[in-house]
Amino acid sequence: MVEIDFRKQGGLVPAIAQDADDGTVLMVAYMNEQAFNHTLETGKATYWSRSRNELWVKGESSGNVQLVSEVRVDCDADAILLKIDQKGGAACHEGYRSCFFRKIDNGELVTTDERVFDPNEVYKKK
Repeated sequence: MVEIDFRKQGGLVPAIAQDADDGTVLMVAYMNEQAFNHTLETGKATYWSRSRNELWVKGESSGNVQLVSEVRVDCDADAILLKIDQKGGAACHEGYRSCFFRKIDNGELVTTDERVFDPNEVYKKK
């Protein structure tokens, strides 16, 4: 059985979602033991929502599901790397392919990517 050190960081470990084909880092989220086990059982990336205090399967609301092709664990067993197939084209809840859609350029935060979807439409925000 895989032993992840969930105790070290209060029950949560960072989970990096990386595109399995091109290596793009799509997002960083957190997993508790339940989310980790659910991910292994279903093959769908499942995280722990710190704001909602509940499990969430990526893509339940948006349809942008993450199918896990490989799970890697760091040397201290306190961080997880998920190599994923991003269905629907966007990992970010803001509608971008990656949550890392901005860069710092001359001290300014600049958006570098195009939105894949409008979050107001997908999540029915007013």
